[in-house]
Amino acid sequence: MAEEKEAAEAVVADLHKKITEAFDVFDHESNKTVDVREIGTIIRSLGCCPSEGELHDLLAEVEEEEPTGFIRFERFLPLMTKVLLERRYRPAPEDVLLRAFEVLDKQKRGYLTKEDLTKYMTLEGEPFTQDEMEEMMSAAVDPDKNLVLYKEYVSMLLVEDH
Repeated sequence: MAEEKEAAEAVVADLHKKITEAFDVFDHESNKTVDVREIGTIIRSLGCCPSEGELHDLLAEVEEEEPTGFIRFERFLPLMTKVLLERRYRPAPEDVLLRAFEVLDKQKRGYLTKEDLTKYMTLEGEPFTQDEMEEMMSAAVDPDKNLVLYKEYVSMLLVEDH
């Protein structure tokens, strides 16, 4: 029983360390607060992939009663620890990502054009912003072929599961 408790405490301590390190990157004033607009980036850097709606719900849990535009570490740490322990917002597995691209690639060519991908990502579902599209394209587009070779891109998207 004691060994299980020690193992659980070690897992939590490791998560606290990872969360603290991720938070500190954006704590520019070193005052244990970050801009509310950075929380999505912090959460995603920890291997979670919440939708915008889920991210909004998380923010509602950690924001002050009277929103200040900043999130305090002391409120973020317990919530993020719980999220990670529960393995919430896991990224899509490789086979699901590949199938999604294959559905878009109606001619089964193994690639999408930048224009096609932009159209799908900005007009369907939860649309990407211009900034999100630029960031995605910088990683997704093969510079030599000027195409999105999605099998290669999917392998870049995979998050190591620790």
